Amino acid sequence: MSKLWGGRFTKKSSKLADDFSFSISYDKCLAKYDVAGSIAHAQMLGKCKIIPKKDSDKIVSGLKKIEKQILANKFKFDLKAEDVHTNIQNALKKQIGPAADKLHTARSRNDQIALDIRLYCLEQIAFIFYGINNLQSSILKFSLKNKDVIVPAYTHLQSAQVVLLAHHMLAYVEMLQRDKGRLLDAGDRLNVLPLGSCALSGTSLKIDRAFVAKKLGLKGITQNSIDAVSDRDFVIEIISSLSIIAMHLSRISEDLILWVTNEFNFIDIDAAFCTGSSIMPHKKNPDILELIRGTTGKIYGNLSEILNLMKGLSLTYNRDMQLDKPPLFESVETVKQMLEVLAALFKGITVKKKSIEKKIKNEALFSVDIMEYLIKKGVSYREAHDTIGKMVKGCLDKDKKISELTTSQLKKYSQKFSSDVKKLLNPKASVLNKKSFGSTNPTMVYKQLLKWKKKLNA
Repeated sequence: MSKLWGGRFTKKSSKLADDFSFSISYDKCLAKYDVAGSIAHAQMLGKCKIIPKKDSDKIVSGLKKIEKQILANKFKFDLKAEDVHTNIQNALKKQIGPAADKLHTARSRNDQIALDIRLYCLEQIAFIFYGINNLQSSILKFSLKNKDVIVPAYTHLQSAQVVLLAHHMLAYVEMLQRDKGRLLDAGDRLNVLPLGSCALSGTSLKIDRAFVAKKLGLKGITQNSIDAVSDRDFVIEIISSLSIIAMHLSRISEDLILWVTNEFNFIDIDAAFCTGSSIMPHKKNPDILELIRGTTGKIYGNLSEILNLMKGLSLTYNRDMQLDKPPLFESVETVKQMLEVLAALFKGITVKKKSIEKKIKNEALFSVDIMEYLIKKGVSYREAHDTIGKMVKGCLDKDKKISELTTSQLKKYSQKFSSDVKKLLNPKASVLNKKSFGSTNPTMVYKQLLKWKKKLNA
């Protein structure tokens, strides 16, 4: 196996050891970031006259050719090389000869890989950010299309009150917006250059770290060489943010899974995102949503894996840290795919309005509206709550609707009641009566829809 070290060793490493430590299968996706970092580093070495300018130019020219090959998926990785860094170093030497040996001046693979992962994370944060934005836009279009639909809302999976479907959907738009914020916060913290920290203590060579950071578009440089090469808290933070995103996607999926059942019958999902049964010809299963829900557990597992990986490591770099990449890469790619699938799925959801209308005829859904009717007439909250509780129980015992009670029967529960209370037993009246900011009031919800449309388009 080709390696960047070996002078101290008189014996080749065991094939068993080489196979066990093999990483190209997953770290090759860092190649373009490795080249970008190396180009900036080589330019700095030439600028600072640490290596001759002609060698610096030759290195940069060779790396740019390799970069083109990588971006075009034409770079041939040598599976016998130790890692992605060795692959690029060897390819560069084949192209430009001995000058390539000067590239690794004033750096170590410790700070090199720390830079590669940071550059990877910054780019992937942007991809995921726009993936979330796309899902929010898809949910928003669905909400605008069904802005007048009223549905029952639930607590404890029991019918509670009525809300606008759009209000329910905007709850997820809000959650996803916070997810974007967490990603940007994580990106802000990792947006610094570790290169120049070398193995752990820095270098005696007069390098210009700020120059490299500027070339790479990073906002600053790390302040402590030990910290720069020995921690992966930024990887943990990214996977933590991805876990919260996945949790939200799972909850959205769970709502849709429930709503598509015969028991709820609120929506229908495009058959392109469903599967059938091998034995029951009538089945139309929301399998894709179930897989989103199930796949979320993998992201949680990856977070647990990286936390356990790091928890017992003494400073500084340890080879254990090579294993930070598989859980990071898997989490990133999985969440990107989940976002894309769910955004597409929302475009094919049909709302079953007639079925929903039957569900919101349940007069118990308006018990809070009636309670607040009494409160507005001077009744205390406690008394109003008890009064409505007794009235609902009385109707259930006698198998009657509240709307069927006469005025005299209503007054048996409270003298404050008059016939006008029956106007509240209506889903449209219920949502219209909400006055608090952020509620399901149609005017407020529509303003929110327009606000989000403008915000997401921007």
